[in-house]
Amino acid sequence: MKEKILETIEQYDTIIVHRHVRPDPDAYGSQSGLAAILQVSYPNKKIYAVGLEEPTLHFMRRLDVIEDEIYKGALVIVCDTANAERICDARYSLGDKLIKIDHHPNEDPYGDLLWVDTTASSCSEMIYEFYLFGKEKGLKMNDEAARLLFAGIVGDTGRFLFPSTTEKTFAYAGDLIHYNFSRTDLFDKMYELDVNIIKLNGYILQNFEFQQNGVASVRLTKELLAEYSAKPAEASLLVGSLGNVKGIKAWVFFIEEGDQIRVRLRSKGPVINGIARKYRGGGHPLAAGASIFSWDEVDDVLKELGEACETHSK
Repeated sequence: MKEKILETIEQYDTIIVHRHVRPDPDAYGSQSGLAAILQVSYPNKKIYAVGLEEPTLHFMRRLDVIEDEIYKGALVIVCDTANAERICDARYSLGDKLIKIDHHPNEDPYGDLLWVDTTASSCSEMIYEFYLFGKEKGLKMNDEAARLLFAGIVGDTGRFLFPSTTEKTFAYAGDLIHYNFSRTDLFDKMYELDVNIIKLNGYILQNFEFQQNGVASVRLTKELLAEYSAKPAEASLLVGSLGNVKGIKAWVFFIEEGDQIRVRLRSKGPVINGIARKYRGGGHPLAAGASIFSWDEVDDVLKELGEACETHSK
């Protein structure tokens, strides 16, 4: 499949790279890292990375703004996006051909060409693997692409702490750090938080609910977020803060945003992406997201999460 993808890339003069809505570092890293590789490898091609920008990720890359007509006859590549409905910028369908590159379970096999590897720690890891495959065939890596891919790998592995981290992940990260970028600066920008968000994290640590079945939960209403001057995307950055709680098996953040409530699920063992799919979402077995439209649904989610923890313990 990597061979087919590379052959297809070589056939097109215009290539537009997309990723999922509400992006995280891996979404930006894989999308923009691929775009950077293609830009340095094919200087005569027009390469774009598009989508609604996430202000907290401006330090990674600013995205391109393009007109609809650029999609005519273009190749579109979507990174790190399991379901077509989660692709940021619906214009992806205006291109001539569509390629999906992803590491989530392939429940929505959209696209003309699909490369899905659920064993990869991140989509950024896959993009580096694609570069390794193609470097003898003309693909080039530069410092910017290396910085972006490294950030994506770090983000989706939780700084190499998540079980998805493999020997290959460490090997690729080890390759990438030989390029000229500051890891210290990158880590600072990825993990430094404003004072109001630190205080919100303090509220979370003091007020999360913990059940005997190993399930923990946090409810962040619009009013509470306003009290801390926090945006929903900023609150989502704190989901990992409960991971060090002794005895915790799985946890969930309910974050009110607009007319819906974002459900951020995490686990230390019980499989949770099936629960996410029931509530208009999806993701990895141990990290997933969903959406509900009423606080009345919170108890239903918690019940299913509790059952998953109990089943896992047997």
